[in-house]
Amino acid sequence: MPNHDRYPPIPYAPNVEQPAEDEQETIAGLIKALTSIADTTFRDYGAGIRSVHAKCHGLVLGELRVEEGLDAQLAQGLFARPRRYPVVVRFSTSPGDPIHDNVSLPRAMAIKVIGVEGERVSSGSSDVTQDFVMVNGPVFLKPTAKAFLKNLALLAKTTDRAEGAKKALSAVLRGTEKALEALGGESSTIKALGGQPRTHLLGETFFTQVPLRFGEYIAKCSLAPVSDALRKLTDVELPADDNPFQLRDATSAYFAGNGAEWELRAQLCVDLEQMPIEDASALWSEEHSPYRTVARLYVPRQSSWMGEVSEELERRLSFSPWHALQSHQPLGSVMRARRQVYAVMAEQRAARNGVSIAEPSSLADLRWLDAPLVKSLEDRISAQDP
Repeated sequence: MPNHDRYPPIPYAPNVEQPAEDEQETIAGLIKALTSIADTTFRDYGAGIRSVHAKCHGLVLGELRVEEGLDAQLAQGLFARPRRYPVVVRFSTSPGDPIHDNVSLPRAMAIKVIGVEGERVSSGSSDVTQDFVMVNGPVFLKPTAKAFLKNLALLAKTTDRAEGAKKALSAVLRGTEKALEALGGESSTIKALGGQPRTHLLGETFFTQVPLRFGEYIAKCSLAPVSDALRKLTDVELPADDNPFQLRDATSAYFAGNGAEWELRAQLCVDLEQMPIEDASALWSEEHSPYRTVARLYVPRQSSWMGEVSEELERRLSFSPWHALQSHQPLGSVMRARRQVYAVMAEQRAARNGVSIAEPSSLADLRWLDAPLVKSLEDRISAQDP
């Protein structure tokens, strides 16, 4: 176990970020590419869908319990004191094109924590949510938003083209990734292009990949399965299946009979050279700074997909790391780009669907989703039992 006195966390200061001079130009390029993807899928589906993480595999309600007895380094921001918060959790895969599940792609888990009071990253905002947007890999595909733009421009050109070829390529890439893992390695690039192993989504560990402010410090966060039923799904391959909604069906089958528990963990930055803020592709070593538990996420047994009800929730919610307390301000090139890009794309999507997107202020705003479950969670959380 590392000695945390020997490797103290780096204090947050605004100068830990170093924006590029042409960053606004890059952000404009990202918005253009994502709008192209959204335009294509709107023509195909007649509805506004997300231009990233378009395909949803489940939406569930739960609660986040901040741990008691955290040391001063971890008792920061949202985690400053023990408390329970209601959450909405969304499971997805990464592209803006909701293609067949036979194309194996990185999985994502977005968490919206509700009822979080405090100063916001957006001045004057009255929102009370804190979002954590995570993917099942510890690092981002590219170091900066500018480098990622090149990949995104290619994805925009191939959206909704040659799905059969995508399936075939995915099968080849899965084999390549298996060979790499057998040799003790892995490739985030291969996984992003379709080489993600066909494992059960709920057995994965998820990561913010890029840093955020952690109160007085800086951190990356992860979410690891800890309940027995979840851990049994880790690295379990799904059967070969031509079901385009295999991941959604597998998620539904799990939550129909099981609850779930994850640990939310923080990895504090202890060395700005070895744990850079502006290079999102850099792996932060756990030797000097391991992920340490700050909260637990509990999701009770429930229906994780309810047809039109879930689809309506999909239309009316957005997830962004910039739905945040000032004490958890997103950091680095990729995160700064997300601030404008996510807001613009959510606005476009809402306009196409003829709905308004607003942050929930309490579970009561979601009562129509599953009234008995919402009432049960309200009662538990209002009691604030230890």
